[in-house]
Amino acid sequence: MPDSHHASSGLTLDTRLTRTGKAPSHAGGVPVNTPLVRASTVLFDSVGAMRDARARRDEERIFSYGARGTPTTFALEDAVSELEGAWRTRLFPTGLAAIGMVLLSYLKPGDHVLMSDSVYEPTRNLVHSFLEPYGIRSTFFAADGSGIEELFEPNTRLVYAECPGSLVYEMCDLPKLAELAHARGALLAADNTWGSGVQYRPLALGADISTMAATKYLSGHSDVMMGTVATTEAAWRPLNERCDAFGMTVSPDDAWLVLRGMRTLSARLQMHERHALEVAHWLQERPEVATVFCPALPQHPGHEIWKRDCSGTNGLLSIELQPGVGNAAVERFVDALRLFGRGSSWGGYESLVAWTNMRAARSVTDWSGRGAVVRLHVGLESPRDLTADLASGFEAMASASGA
Repeated sequence: MPDSHHASSGLTLDTRLTRTGKAPSHAGGVPVNTPLVRASTVLFDSVGAMRDARARRDEERIFSYGARGTPTTFALEDAVSELEGAWRTRLFPTGLAAIGMVLLSYLKPGDHVLMSDSVYEPTRNLVHSFLEPYGIRSTFFAADGSGIEELFEPNTRLVYAECPGSLVYEMCDLPKLAELAHARGALLAADNTWGSGVQYRPLALGADISTMAATKYLSGHSDVMMGTVATTEAAWRPLNERCDAFGMTVSPDDAWLVLRGMRTLSARLQMHERHALEVAHWLQERPEVATVFCPALPQHPGHEIWKRDCSGTNGLLSIELQPGVGNAAVERFVDALRLFGRGSSWGGYESLVAWTNMRAARSVTDWSGRGAVVRLHVGLESPRDLTADLASGFEAMASASGA
């Protein structure tokens, strides 16, 4: 049996097993990738050092407790701040959690928020399930921003926009929205998941707050959930205080995965853009398609704003089928696809398809009388194979329509 004591330390094996390997030292360089640091408890050399850290951590980012972040999550916050041109960034378990915390941080009972008609549908649900019961009024404005001047109220504290809009990618004049909001003492928040900080930068266009679902393009591999909120210096404090109060944090393992995905973000987006535009142009020639929604296409409403404010597009596009195509035929089209996976989300390397309900997703814009809308996320597969797959889907749709 091995001796239970180490001759040099005088400590028992059980004690040594709990204490060894905590502070490795090595000679040489540093790793390319940020080390993965998992932690809940953080130790200090003295009571004074612990007291000093706790006194400073509300103003400074200090490694003091796992719920306040670790070196791995701090590294991701810095990367997102660099991407967004932000003062600071906080991380959240999901994109929707990030959006919810924005509403919690900048609104209180009695306030009024202006919400874009084109927001992510679960954000719309937050208005009814959270804001209204807590006495926070909301008004939806047209996705292109038209007529918003008439909707401001004396207690409007926040304008929340998504640009390009969810599902059909409406463009709004974000600098104009910022000017209108700031002149009335309100903040402007923007959902930047589409732009990912590469193709669109709301903070540079006048927004105070930018949210992203890092689940999508930042991660890029469909294997992690996360949201981010980046702000200007002036808007930072309410968000930071509310996040600390609610113990908002993310797993360092997830942060490490998003960091890894971000290293190839620009390269992946360029490939998504090439493939999506090739597929979009092919779809424009199909008789089954009434409209192709993609802000990079000259025919798209808001294309001129896209050219002014964006530096590219991504893998997202949607198609409106010809009016009169029945639900059974639409379902046959979607089910016939073999390279487009049927599933929620987007932003990974794979192609996806989703049949949308535009009447539920919009309340200002009238979608009655229009054709069914199907959203495509064009992945990294060959566009030739993807268009062949879509052609097979249209054949199946025609068979269902004929039946």
